[in-house]
Amino acid sequence: MACFPTSTFLRALPLVTLFAGCTVGPDYHRPAVNSPASFRDGAVTTSTNSLADLPWWSVFKDPTLQKLIETALTNNYDLRIAITRVEQARSLQAQAQSALLPQVGYGAEAARGRNMFLNLPNLNGGRTLDSYLGGFGALWEVDLWGSIRRQNEAAYAGFLATQEAQRGIRLTLVSAVAKAYLELLELDEELDIAKRTASSFERAFKLFADQHDNGLASKLEVARARAALHSVSASIPDLKRRISLQENEINVLLGLNPGPVPRDATLLKQEMPPEVPTGLPATLLERRPDLRQAEQQLRAANAQIGVAVGDFLPKIGLTALYGGISPELSALTSGSANAWSLAATTTGPLFQGGRLKARYRQAQAACQQATLHYQQTALNAFREVADALISRQQFGEARAEQVEAVEAYREAVQVATDRYNAGRARYYEVLEAQQQLYPAENALSHIEAGERLVIIQLYKSLGGGWNLKDNQWTATKAR
Repeated sequence: MACFPTSTFLRALPLVTLFAGCTVGPDYHRPAVNSPASFRDGAVTTSTNSLADLPWWSVFKDPTLQKLIETALTNNYDLRIAITRVEQARSLQAQAQSALLPQVGYGAEAARGRNMFLNLPNLNGGRTLDSYLGGFGALWEVDLWGSIRRQNEAAYAGFLATQEAQRGIRLTLVSAVAKAYLELLELDEELDIAKRTASSFERAFKLFADQHDNGLASKLEVARARAALHSVSASIPDLKRRISLQENEINVLLGLNPGPVPRDATLLKQEMPPEVPTGLPATLLERRPDLRQAEQQLRAANAQIGVAVGDFLPKIGLTALYGGISPELSALTSGSANAWSLAATTTGPLFQGGRLKARYRQAQAACQQATLHYQQTALNAFREVADALISRQQFGEARAEQVEAVEAYREAVQVATDRYNAGRARYYEVLEAQQQLYPAENALSHIEAGERLVIIQLYKSLGGGWNLKDNQWTATKAR
């Protein structure tokens, strides 16, 4: 450490100010991402309009679902934990920013003793002395190379990353509640199908049992009817169990204890947007919170390279002291024992055993890792949108075919019933037609649920609600 006289410091001050504009380390530039020209199986369009531009309540219009989402956005524990992380990151960034400013403190001391400053016998004749000290001190490290600014840049990027993580949790939460709610309605639909089918099979079983008692039906027909009845009846308790589990899952997302979930609508009453614009693939880089979070993490890692470079360079500090020191308290309080000093110090590394070089290489590798993570996140984003678009198209085609199949099976049941009523067929034909209708109706329910669930998947993968401010996610008055 070297100390400089005040006059030397004053002469060097313009030079310090000149170099204070420098910033070591590489400036951040967004890495290249190989964005496709258009989404696979998506509408080829140059429009930037996207489903993600809509607030969630314009996509999920069921009033019951909207109330559930509002409750989740208020009570969900994962979201509340994310909010505390944002506050922690905000405080860390404030701590880093404080290093750019002078640090000012105060101190005071009163002492009484003999030979208390030097370990020598009979100092001052072995007399007992008093001493008093008080004053203010200031210390400021001149950010000559910009390493402190790089540290502040990294902390600020970390704060923004936690904000994006919070937005990502909001979007995930909205999507999770909507998905769980639609899956609950699908289970309700399956339960209704099972009950209707079980009722039909019960009538068939009673009819065959009566006919068998009268010698008009074989034991095989009775056994087949009984098996069909109990096979469907066995699915009813399992469906009720799954409904209860689904309700519990929803309540956990809402931050509530397990219990029933009130609902009035059915699966088929859930509206689907007639058109689903996707926007341009490159806009995902601006809309998806996980991508924006990954970019801020990359920015922080890039800034840490500058911090590591700054460790190789000398550090200049300015110190100041003003106060008083005296063996008499009266002299200290009267101002006759004033003391002051101004000093400049410089420190720098000479030999660190390779520690600084290793830290620099670590910062470079961490930045490269963050770059690859960002590019991988972008690739996954493109894939998720493509998956949702493909699923939406294929679900639409499958639904059209399955509707035809269900209508044909229902017609078969009606024809078989008419033939039985006209005495031209046995009721066994009706039973066989009903047995084919039941799985077809279940399959249609799955497809119809999937067709609606894929809208949720697409909304999430596009970064839905990206333009909403934090206080607008639960702003019901906006509706």
